[in-house]
Amino acid sequence: MKKVSLILLFTISAFVTFGQGFSPLQQRKLANAITAISNLYVDSIDDKKLVESAIVAMLKDLDPHSSYIPREEVERVNEPLEGSFEGVGIQFQMFEDTLLVVQTIAGCPAEKVGVQPGDRIIYIDDELVAGVKMQNSGVMKRLRGPKGTEVAVKILRKGEPDLMVFKIIRDKIPLHSVDADYMIDKEIGYIKINNFGATTVDEFEDAFTKLQKMGMKSLILSLQGNGGGYLTAAQGLADEFLGANKLIVYTQGLNQPKSIMESSAEGRFEKGKLIVLVDEYSASASEILSGALQDWDRAIIVGRRTFGKGLVQRQLPLVDGSMLRLTTARYYTPTGRCIQKSYKDGVEKYEDDLSERYKHGELLHADSIHFPDSLRYQTLTLKRTVYGGGGIMPDIFVPLDTTGYTDFNRQVIARGILNKVVVQYIDENRKDLQKKYRKFDDFKKTFEVDNALMNQIKQLADSEKIKSDEEMIEKSIPLMKLQIKALIARDLWDMNEYYQIMNVENETLKKAVEILQTPGAYESILK
Repeated sequence: MKKVSLILLFTISAFVTFGQGFSPLQQRKLANAITAISNLYVDSIDDKKLVESAIVAMLKDLDPHSSYIPREEVERVNEPLEGSFEGVGIQFQMFEDTLLVVQTIAGCPAEKVGVQPGDRIIYIDDELVAGVKMQNSGVMKRLRGPKGTEVAVKILRKGEPDLMVFKIIRDKIPLHSVDADYMIDKEIGYIKINNFGATTVDEFEDAFTKLQKMGMKSLILSLQGNGGGYLTAAQGLADEFLGANKLIVYTQGLNQPKSIMESSAEGRFEKGKLIVLVDEYSASASEILSGALQDWDRAIIVGRRTFGKGLVQRQLPLVDGSMLRLTTARYYTPTGRCIQKSYKDGVEKYEDDLSERYKHGELLHADSIHFPDSLRYQTLTLKRTVYGGGGIMPDIFVPLDTTGYTDFNRQVIARGILNKVVVQYIDENRKDLQKKYRKFDDFKKTFEVDNALMNQIKQLADSEKIKSDEEMIEKSIPLMKLQIKALIARDLWDMNEYYQIMNVENETLKKAVEILQTPGAYESILK
């Protein structure tokens, strides 16, 4: 009979023995259960599976954000925050059972050896990957690997009669936090940050410097959809906007003493007009930054109430290389507001919170949001009223724009139809598009999605049995055309251009621009 290893038993015993939360009785109870299963169970056991299940179950009863990360997933989970991974540097997509190169990352190994967008990878290290219905995870496993190692790919390229062989030496591939940075007009700059990782502050400084050289005097910082990341990155970014020795955030837990983070060095943008965009998906580090700037009256927060994730996780390595992400404290804004929303009614209700907000009208109507007086706080400089109770309530509410976001639109995207049509269109027209639109500004001004693409989407939707009516389809078309145009721009250029297209219909951004372009509007809000 397979028994739990002595090392594992010692690890669990040590874990519970030195913790203050487990009474001696419960420690013995847990150890007794493990010993009984190990020595008396009728069949052989999978000790790894049992222990992992026990850990997951324990964490589930704690809070919604404590989690267990298996050893094989640790590196992948940390990649977005670390800001890089090791591989070849291509963005790919499985298109009709063929591995299609969508983009090569500038300056990375694949681009250096001559791999191009539109290439089809047929073999990876002599293993056939075309026509075998390989999952994306399988492709990544074969292309990624330690820096300095070699991977050979055989590629089919239009116009070339034979397969082309490329030998690629893997290297560090950057993952960027800043998705977009561009000028909206002669004085207003826009920067969008997708998460708070190891390189976020450096990327922001580069983007800010670029826009400042272009004449930026006011900044719109978008944290829309930003689910958070490293606390130190949020602190570093807040430092760019706040004067020295100002409280940014503090954390505290039952077994963790109060820890204070303050601004330090002189920031790059302590005086200019600053607007921060947030929505219901802005969480954690996004809420720390927006909460600090709101509490110090340094910025106007525009959008909808943020997610409400104010729990601090500490990553604790386990003996086999797996990891615990354990909640150890709560975040509090400079005024003392707790960012974390309640989870006392269980994880399931907690996870349904955003859909409940939508059902109750909170995402559509500001007057549907009510806060008790006990959650009322005053900002530290201008004594404006702000509210606690989970998430950051913006200074200016912008309702969710449901125009075009129909069930038809959602299903066309969810089933990959829209993306499939775009990939095929670019694959067939790449050279013509690159020849006609040498500059993005020309593309942005003159390119229009024709009805042939929309008819193709309708036909594929019919084949997938997506139910809709003509009225719903007609309502969906303007947004889908915008989405198609943005995806084409991303393929031909990058994410920066994608957002310049999509932001044309970003109502929260429009409101921020209106505030900055209307004389006296910014000052009247911050008074």
